[in-house]
Amino acid sequence: MTSAISVRNLTKDFRIGIRGLKLRAVDDLTLEIPRGQVYGLLGPNGCGKSTTLKIILGLVPATAGEITILGQPSATASARERTGFLPEAPYFHKFLSGRELVRYCAQLSGVTAERVDQSVEEALALAAMTEAASRPIGTYSKGMLQRIGFAQAIVHDPELVILDEPTAGVDPVGSAAIGRMIHAMRDKGKTVVLCSHLLGQVEQVCDRVAIMDRGKLVLEGKVDDVLARRDRHVMTIEALTPAAQDAAETALAAHGAKVTSVTHPRRSLEDLFRELVTGSRDA
Repeated sequence: MTSAISVRNLTKDFRIGIRGLKLRAVDDLTLEIPRGQVYGLLGPNGCGKSTTLKIILGLVPATAGEITILGQPSATASARERTGFLPEAPYFHKFLSGRELVRYCAQLSGVTAERVDQSVEEALALAAMTEAASRPIGTYSKGMLQRIGFAQAIVHDPELVILDEPTAGVDPVGSAAIGRMIHAMRDKGKTVVLCSHLLGQVEQVCDRVAIMDRGKLVLEGKVDDVLARRDRHVMTIEALTPAAQDAAETALAAHGAKVTSVTHPRRSLEDLFRELVTGSRDA
């Protein structure tokens, strides 16, 4: 099976200033993004990840390299019509209602007239925006704007969905809701590419990650593999008394192992927040 996205030796240079100095935003990048997974593209601001996505989508030309989407050259219309995109800072006409926006995007994306109504309602339901769909977009909060943006990106049932910072400026409850939408797309067999610098969310929703720095790929692999510390192990023990701990450390030392720390299990701040906060009107 072909990859969802194949990037080969991608390079992008920008000319800056009156002297035309060259700024290399993406430097000989090679990536294979498999189908049916959630793939995280990570890195600090300015590392080239958003530029990479824009080149993949055909919004910015590459200086060098080859890109295919679902086995087809990325520049072809047939590849683009199978792709959905939510940009980092989407702008929608505020006078439109959410339903009107999604319908408009469905028609632009080639959804047939007999399928438009059903496709729009399915996208709104998946984005949890059915109740607010009749309201003007100008009344939406940041979280609602991101969710209606998600709905317009998937209304034509694309095989590949690219999300650039989908939770930027969204509170933890709204961020969790977007995470559930991403999982729902994966459960339907779609490929989701998530560009983000919010590492906690990426760890929770992604199957694989790639980390970029200064335009280069520095790490790529399954989330569990890249996060595992193979040289250390964690044991969870109930009712550990001081005597039992001393005995355990002595036994381990006899085999050349050393206990470097004993800590209590800890939940993440996001988990605690979601336990204490029931939700908001937006979610």
